[in-house]
Amino acid sequence: MTRATEAFTTLAIAVTVYIVLFLGLLPLPDVIQNKIVPVFPWWALVSFGSYSLGNLGWHIMTFSDCPEAYAELMTEIQAAKADLQSKGVSL
Repeated sequence: MTRATEAFTTLAIAVTVYIVLFLGLLPLPDVIQNKIVPVFPWWALVSFGSYSLGNLGWHIMTFSDCPEAYAELMTEIQAAKADLQSKGVSL
């Protein structure tokens, strides 16, 4: 199973469970049904955004711990500078 298929399968299961809960097909206490279930997609979106920003920040902060990636990036920057200078752009 590819990673995309796995992600779409997980998403489909989550959406199905949410629809079942939202429509009240599975009996839940009134507090959960009326207060938590309607805002769950927003909570999931905010949680995913927080995780993504935290993960991105952590990898930016620890970028210097990857010497191979640093060397590759510096090589690409030098190649881009040389290409721009050959086209007459002053840097």
